[in-house]
Amino acid sequence: MARNVEIKARVAELSALERRVAGISDAGPEVLIQDDTFFNCPVGRLKLRAFPHGAGELIAYARPDVSGPSTCHYSIAAVGKAAELAVALTTALGIAGRIQKERRLYLMGPTRIHLDRVAGLGTFLELEVVLRADQDAAEGEAQALALMTRLGVERKDLVDVAYVDL
Repeated sequence: MARNVEIKARVAELSALERRVAGISDAGPEVLIQDDTFFNCPVGRLKLRAFPHGAGELIAYARPDVSGPSTCHYSIAAVGKAAELAVALTTALGIAGRIQKERRLYLMGPTRIHLDRVAGLGTFLELEVVLRADQDAAEGEAQALALMTRLGVERKDLVDVAYVDL
């Protein structure tokens, strides 16, 4: 499975944060409309991310629920017909929750910077430092913490669970 180190934080002033992110990122923004349906599963989380054009991604992941940097193990499979797969997964597993969001994606080196407007929940920052197979998670944690500080994100704003758990 692939790995990354993640942090998630609530953001009061998304536009101000976006100006800081735009000033330091290598690429972006890419605007993504995402409709995530989470399914009941015995280990970790399983979600189907549907895009407006009908395709999607099936994402299985496991991450501890902690505020601050945490290592996430994940697997992503591209899906051609997300709606059809959603019916099959709902029938087999049942739905655990649903999250709809607009994500503005920026890239900075190995880090994916997400600025999210989540329906019913508010605005958030997610950092995902993608780790190489030979890379220690501590290095990714240090990168995430340094970027968090550079962007002015405070520890009190960190979120320890997935959006679906909020």
